Amino acid sequence: MTMPVVLPAERAVPAAPSVLSRVLAHRGLTLGLVMVGGVVLIALLAPLLAPYDPYDQDLTRRLIPPVWHDKGSWLNPLGTDNLGRDYLSRVLYGARISLLIGASVMVISGAIGATLGLVAGYFGGRVDMVASLIITTRLAMPVVLVALAVVATIGGSLTIVILTLGFLKWDRFAVVMRSATQQVRSLDYVTAAEAAGASRLRVLVGEILPNVVPHLIVVATVEAGSAILLEAALSFLGLGVQPPLPSWGLMIAEAKTFMFFSFWLIAIPGAALALLVLGINLVGDGLRDVFAPDGRS
Repeated sequence: MTMPVVLPAERAVPAAPSVLSRVLAHRGLTLGLVMVGGVVLIALLAPLLAPYDPYDQDLTRRLIPPVWHDKGSWLNPLGTDNLGRDYLSRVLYGARISLLIGASVMVISGAIGATLGLVAGYFGGRVDMVASLIITTRLAMPVVLVALAVVATIGGSLTIVILTLGFLKWDRFAVVMRSATQQVRSLDYVTAAEAAGASRLRVLVGEILPNVVPHLIVVATVEAGSAILLEAALSFLGLGVQPPLPSWGLMIAEAKTFMFFSFWLIAIPGAALALLVLGINLVGDGLRDVFAPDGRS
């Protein structure tokens, strides 16, 4: 009598976690999204949240301390600056300036660097040599010194700062996209698209670009935070955003004369700037973990 063969029970293969579940499970990314989302919400609702016009001056109420100070008042919860402008209103509107600069520089530099990196990584050969020469030339130019020279020559304004940083901070996009494209171009689906007669533009935009977008997103978050810090540095030196715009860097520059007597004039915009950049960096690091979990601790 033949005994029946009992096959071992197949182990259920656990489903791969979705992107959303990995995002929610990553504490740093969640915290960063909350911080950046809070600043974005404040920037959008600034006209509703600000108690005063950020440009209104009242010299009779200059240098009023914040509400937690003994001489503070709820009429100006964060006090006033040396021209009597409400500090809370200027901090709220300053979020708009920082986010506008970070997003604009990210788009401009991303478009330049991603295009150059895609073309160099896909075509290779002489095209890659020329692109590598351009990237090397750009890396040999210090961003801060070039930005200072350009802004000092042309003049400081919000538009000039955005364009200057946008045309200077594309190198990281180009390097990362070139490397990612070189890894993707030899895969089967790219070869299949080329064999099917797809144009080079169709292969680049339809096959390669969607598969290197995660790398692009991570670099974009890092560059946005870097652009915000550079703008603050330029404004602090008097060569960035010009008065009376409520830029956080400019607010710090205007308060440096009073730093020993009214320290909150520097501490408040400095803390806002640090929290925004920290949040953006947490988002960038978290996205890198989510999109490339292998090999990351």
